[in-house]
Amino acid sequence: MTYDAIVIGSGISGGWAAKELSEKGLKTLVLERGRDVQHIKDYPTATKHPWELEHRGRPSLEVQKEFITRKGRVDEATMHFFVKDAEQPIVQEKPFMWTRGYQVGGKSLTWARQTQRWSDFDFEGPARDGFAIDWPIRYADLAPWYSYVEKFAGISGNRDGLPHLPDGEFLPATELSCIETHLQSTIAKNYKDRQLIQGRCAHITSPQPIHLEQGRAKCQHRTLCNRGCPFGGYFSSNASTLPWAAKTGNMTLRPHSVVHSIIYDEQKGKATGARVVDANTKEMLEFYAKVIFVNGSALNSNLILLNSTSSRFPNGLGNDSGLLGKYISWHNYRGKISASYEGLQEMTIDGRTPNNSYIPRFRNLYKQDTDFLRGYATGVGGGRGPARSRDGIGASLKESLLNKELGNWYISAWMQGEVIPRESNHVRLHTTEKDPYGIPQLITSCDWTENDDKMVKDYLEQLTEMFTLAGFTNINAVDTHSAPGADIHEMGGVRMGKSPKDSLLNKWNQLHACENVFVTDGACMTSTSTQNPSLTYMALTARAADHSVNELNKRNI
Repeated sequence: MTYDAIVIGSGISGGWAAKELSEKGLKTLVLERGRDVQHIKDYPTATKHPWELEHRGRPSLEVQKEFITRKGRVDEATMHFFVKDAEQPIVQEKPFMWTRGYQVGGKSLTWARQTQRWSDFDFEGPARDGFAIDWPIRYADLAPWYSYVEKFAGISGNRDGLPHLPDGEFLPATELSCIETHLQSTIAKNYKDRQLIQGRCAHITSPQPIHLEQGRAKCQHRTLCNRGCPFGGYFSSNASTLPWAAKTGNMTLRPHSVVHSIIYDEQKGKATGARVVDANTKEMLEFYAKVIFVNGSALNSNLILLNSTSSRFPNGLGNDSGLLGKYISWHNYRGKISASYEGLQEMTIDGRTPNNSYIPRFRNLYKQDTDFLRGYATGVGGGRGPARSRDGIGASLKESLLNKELGNWYISAWMQGEVIPRESNHVRLHTTEKDPYGIPQLITSCDWTENDDKMVKDYLEQLTEMFTLAGFTNINAVDTHSAPGADIHEMGGVRMGKSPKDSLLNKWNQLHACENVFVTDGACMTSTSTQNPSLTYMALTARAADHSVNELNKRNI
C-alpha cells in the first residue's frame, strides 16, 4: 500500500503529525504497535469507585513483577495502559526505568499534562557552557508554533511575565490550594530570585469554540486523569488530534503494527516506506510513502533508526556521524521533599486539584552561581486528609467514615533537574537477542554523573530552607537514588544540530542524510532543559509537518 505520508506512533507527537499532515491533504498512514483505544469507549476504569477494583487499586505482587522495568510501579486502575516487560524485553547494561504505553494514544493517556514553553535560556544553554552542542533553533523559531498548538490543545495558566518561562495562549488557570498560596507568599517575602506560580497544564478550564468542535468539555476536577478522561477535559491524542485527523478522511490508522525498520532506496537516495511486523500474525508487511515521521517515543525511535540498515547506512539510517543512539538524556527527579503544616485549620477544603504549582528554574540563569551546570525546576502539591484513621469494622468503621473533620495540611515537592547529555549515555542494538517480533533487543547504558549528584544536594538544601521559612514541620528531604528514566522523559539519540558532523537532524527535524525522514519526538532533543518536554514536541512536530508539506510541494523531498 502506498500513501503520501507515514507516521510511526500515535502518542503526543505522532498524533500531531497525523493531524497536521492529514489536514494539509496528505493521505497519511499512522502505524501504532499497540492495540486500538477509542476515546471514551476504551477507558474501562474511568468511572469506577475504589471498591469496584478487585484489589482496591493495588495489583498483586505477581502482577507487579510483570512490570519490573517500572519497578512494579503500576496501579490497578491504569495498568492496562502500560507495557509488560515480556512484550518488549530489553538488556539493561545499567539500570534504566523505561515506561512504555503501547496503544493508540500512547502515553498521552497517562502523562502529567504539564506544559511549559522553553525560552532562549534553554535553547542557548549548551552554547553558554560548552556541554552538548548548540541548538539550530531559538525561541523565535518556535514561539508561533507554541501558540498554534496551545490554542488547539487547551492550556490553562497565568501570565506570569517571567523571561525564562515565556507566557503562552492560556485559558484561565486553576486555583492554587491554600497551602500552595501560603508557600507562594513566604517565597515572595524571602527571595528575589524565585517564584512559585500555578502550573501551566493541558486542561480545558474554559472551553473555546475550537475545543467544542473537537467534542471536548471543561475539566471536571475528578483527578482521575490517568484512567482516560471521558470529557476530553485534558489533552490526549485520543480526544483531540487523532479524531481531528480522522474526520479529514485522509488518515488511515493501523494498530497492532510493530515497525521493524525504515526502507531506504539507494538509487533514489531517500526513504520509501516502512517494514512492519503485524503483532497478531507476525507477518512482515511493507508500506510506502513520500515522507516519513518517526514518533515512536524516544528510545523506540532510536531503535527503529538503528535497525534501518542498508549498504548506504550500515550503522542505521542517517547515521553518517556515528552518533545515532548516543547522548541519551532525561530529567533528574531524585530529589523529593515533604512536610506538614499546622496552620490553615479554618479552611474547610482538602486542596484537591488536577494541577500542581511550580517553581521555575532559579539556578545558573544569568550567571554560573553554583558548583554544578544548568539547573532544576520544582513541582509542588499539597492537601489534607481526615483527622482520624478510617480503620475499623462495622459500627466503628461507619463512625470513622462519618467523621468529616480534616487533619493537618501536608505538602510535597519534587525536582526536575536538567541532565546534561553525554556520549557515554547511549542505547544500541543487541547482536543476538531478539524481542517477540524478531527485532533486536535494545541495550540501555545510562548513568548519573557528579553534576547530577551536586544538583540533588543543592535542591534538597534550597527546598528545606524554603519549607522551613514557611513554617512547615516534619520536613523530610531525600535523595531517592532512583535509576535513570524514572521521570519518563527520555530524550536524545537523534539530536538536532547545525552540522551533520555532530548531529542527526537539521533545524527542521529532517535527517541530514535522508531529508524525507523527520523525527519530532523526544529523540530529537539536543538538551533537556528543566521544563516538561511534551509541549515542545507538539510545537516541533507542527512546525516540521508544515515544512515537509512545503518541501513536498516544491518537489525538494
